[in-house]
Amino acid sequence: MRILITGSQGTLGTKLKEELVRRGHNVWGCDLAHGAENEIRADVGEYRQLERVFFDVRPELVYHLAAEFGRKNGQDYYEQLWKSNCIGTRNVTDLCIKHNCFMVFASSSEAYGDIAEKGELDEDALLHEVPNFHNEYALTKYTNEKQIQVAIKNEALKAAIIRIFNVYGPGEEYCEYRSVVCLFIYKLLKNLPVTIYANAHRSFLFIDDWVNAVSNFTLVHKNIVSGTAINLGSSEYITIEKLFEAISKHIPETRSEILFLYDDEKANIKNKLPNTDRAKKLLGFSCRTSLEEGIKKTVDWMRAKYE
Repeated sequence: MRILITGSQGTLGTKLKEELVRRGHNVWGCDLAHGAENEIRADVGEYRQLERVFFDVRPELVYHLAAEFGRKNGQDYYEQLWKSNCIGTRNVTDLCIKHNCFMVFASSSEAYGDIAEKGELDEDALLHEVPNFHNEYALTKYTNEKQIQVAIKNEALKAAIIRIFNVYGPGEEYCEYRSVVCLFIYKLLKNLPVTIYANAHRSFLFIDDWVNAVSNFTLVHKNIVSGTAINLGSSEYITIEKLFEAISKHIPETRSEILFLYDDEKANIKNKLPNTDRAKKLLGFSCRTSLEEGIKKTVDWMRAKYE
């Protein structure tokens, strides 16, 4: 199968491309950086650049992962957030329609907004209620899903939506805008101060388990109803304080100053618990990697890279 991955040089895109190639597919990527073989430089927010990619690749299946990631990043670079996430997604949907290919869109648990505070999240919750949002990144992901729904209704777009819950693992390089797992590990390794919002609850999914499930779209996408949303997250549901404890025991030598905060973080939702029954049914999803095992692998990788 001919496959295109936008955001192919990101943490998720890199691993997904490797797995799809291993499975025997003809996989191409586009990203902002010049890349290796079967990589085309393109900004998804620039239609002409992306149009050339589709013309050259002629994909049957598109994984649209390219986006500006995260609350803080969206706050500091809001103009790029809206361009990449919303104009970019509009461009991808248009070209998927023109080239008659199926799109898998990487949404986020953030799209649930404050609905997440009500308990375990079923994918259809967003069909019945409009949430409030605590940050602009979350708002763009919700907007993206609505863009896709409009394109399905008006232009017969073929697409599925995956709502990602805190994927972590080797390959995520540190910067201040990365995930909490990456930030905690790096700061402990470098003896930097760490701030922990201790009362928040999250599930954390190891990257290999995410890749395995998402790669299975190549097997089942023709049988999935367009517009279907699918949660991908772990059943291990813990506080951020417990996550920190799981990480810190693998870095006992750290001299980091630790600050625990027990107030809610105003720009984030406090609790996010996914129901993953649909992912199990449609994608054969399972959490094969425990948090303990995944954290150890991630710490080992970051030690090798940064020490």
